[in-house]
Amino acid sequence: MEVLTFSLGLGLGLLLIALQQVRLNRNLRDLLSRMESRKQQRDLPNNNFSMTSRLMMAAGQQHQEQVQLKELLDSVQEIIAHAPLAYVQVDRDNYLVWCNVEASQLLDISPPSSNNLRLLLEQVRSYELDRLIEKTRRHQRPHQRRWVLHPLNPDPLNPDPRQSIHFMGHGIPLPEGQVGVFLENQQELFQLAQQRDRWVSDVAHELKTPLTSIRLVAEMLEERVEPAHQPWMQRLLGEVMHLSNLVHDLLDLNLLEQRATQTLNTAPLDLVHLLHSAWQSLEPIGKTKAIQMEYRGPQTAQVEADHSRLYRVILNLLDNGIKYSPSNSTITVQLSPTNLNPSAPLEDSESSTSSLTNFPSPDQAAISSESSQQGQNRSSTSGWDSTAQDPCYIIDIIDQGPGFPESSLAQVFERFYRADPARVRPNRTVPGSNSGEQPSPNSFVSSPANSLLSSHLPSALSSNSLSESSPVAQTSTASEKTRTTGSCGLGLAIARQIVLAHGGTIKAQNHPETQGAWLQIRIPMEQGTSRQP
Repeated sequence: MEVLTFSLGLGLGLLLIALQQVRLNRNLRDLLSRMESRKQQRDLPNNNFSMTSRLMMAAGQQHQEQVQLKELLDSVQEIIAHAPLAYVQVDRDNYLVWCNVEASQLLDISPPSSNNLRLLLEQVRSYELDRLIEKTRRHQRPHQRRWVLHPLNPDPLNPDPRQSIHFMGHGIPLPEGQVGVFLENQQELFQLAQQRDRWVSDVAHELKTPLTSIRLVAEMLEERVEPAHQPWMQRLLGEVMHLSNLVHDLLDLNLLEQRATQTLNTAPLDLVHLLHSAWQSLEPIGKTKAIQMEYRGPQTAQVEADHSRLYRVILNLLDNGIKYSPSNSTITVQLSPTNLNPSAPLEDSESSTSSLTNFPSPDQAAISSESSQQGQNRSSTSGWDSTAQDPCYIIDIIDQGPGFPESSLAQVFERFYRADPARVRPNRTVPGSNSGEQPSPNSFVSSPANSLLSSHLPSALSSNSLSESSPVAQTSTASEKTRTTGSCGLGLAIARQIVLAHGGTIKAQNHPETQGAWLQIRIPMEQGTSRQP
């Protein structure tokens, strides 16, 4: 009996040992398959070496790979440490865990130690940087943000004024909730842009007086020359007027950038009446191409704004839509307050047609663009954040033309920007030359990115005194008919500054349905103190 019990116990023990060995071998094989690279599995078949030998070789290979990865990590950290761009890295709680040499010098912070971690906001008082980090961590994708850092003086008793720095931040999500941020110092670019604008403004001031004198002399001589020479004088006047308008636009743009809010003469006005007045001025031009405007929105929309400047923006945007819309098409103008969904059907107060596609809101279009259209409707925005809660009216102007070039959307609001760098004003043939061709008043190359200022509108429509009473029919003068006009890239820049002066925003993108240009303006209902300086 005792022998039988011993035998049963021994057999059970051997069975458990065998099962344990099988499980151990299976775990070792799984571990080995994970440790061995594919090249090792091809070069070392299972029947050549024992599992123990293969496991030891795999462990050696893993150790070698870890050493290589450590060397690579050290090299990357060394490169970032001495990179010309500042770099800071924070953990999930926004404690600064690492920064390179450039960041230490630029932000005047000391590299953190393992036993003395501090919040980044304690060392760099920049809430814009903090928001960039939070947005990058929340969306788990790279984000960019541009802002101006105003360094604080650590010793108020001994004031040491520090220069503000223009930054472009690039946030990158990292594992375990960490975020890395590259900080690009754009102060030099900002100063160069200021010098450029100052130089252009000085040149424009110097050119204003001689151009006025040349124009007066040309107008006086126009009636005294022989009839055979009249076309030459008309062309001379056209060129002088083109240069005068260009100088005026440069001076006006500089004035808007320097003293935007001081140049505004705000008063209550009706946006609906303003939109229809601008279209009535352009309607004779639209009829030549059988283009109609379709308005959707309320009967009235009262805002406090500068009538002449806002009228100039609407007039130029509508004229730009006419120029690039095909014949027998429609320009859609939709007006809606922020408390309504722009994509919802609105009552037609004065609609030229009975049906209209319900256009999606810009935010919805941006979402659908990222998810399904591979960036087809990327937009360029100038102004405050579109999520601002201040009550405002949204004006959407949508045409059915070719739209903006995809590569130009990010720069359409920059002055002197041209979508096609090779674009030049064509040479005109003066009457009486060998070719015998007559000059065409509108024969110039243009692009949607910068041709807001109409080639067939009088100079009065591009001046500060622009008003809805300026009829386009007055453009049929001899000098205006022969004016040579080329796009100089100032139209959208001027429109942007006017909208910003009102505390609003302007956005340019391509519409997902019409594929034409889609310009959206947000105008506050009341002018407050939160304007952009």
